[in-house]
Amino acid sequence: MPVYHDEIIISTSKRFELIDITDRVEEIVEKSGIRNGICLVFAPHATAAIVANEHEWGLLQDILNRIKELFPPDKGWLHNRIDDNAHAHVGSAIIGADRVFPVINGRLVRGTWQNIFVVEMDGPRSRRRIIVTVIGE
Repeated sequence: MPVYHDEIIISTSKRFELIDITDRVEEIVEKSGIRNGICLVFAPHATAAIVANEHEWGLLQDILNRIKELFPPDKGWLHNRIDDNAHAHVGSAIIGADRVFPVINGRLVRGTWQNIFVVEMDGPRSRRRIIVTVIGE
């Protein structure tokens, strides 16, 4: 079964941010040549996550506001005695560092309003690497 790997490199400019990578993931799926299978989008970072949702400014702000409420940086996390980013580690662990999408007839399958976002919770970062793996036939 063919397997295709590629990477997306992004930089972030804020502590909390959503970065839309949908177009780049779709380009990788097309470049893979795989017609039917799955696409894994994975952030190999302990302080970032991957989500799928609508790209609408108000909703993106709502998501970021809720993430800040659930994982406040100033909560007094034990890990902050070592590094000031415990909130981002906990957020990544709960939200998840990956998403899997079907690939059907050479196209990434997602809902009408679903785009793919990197959730930055420990920015700004000059380099975040996202691994995209497409497996199928």
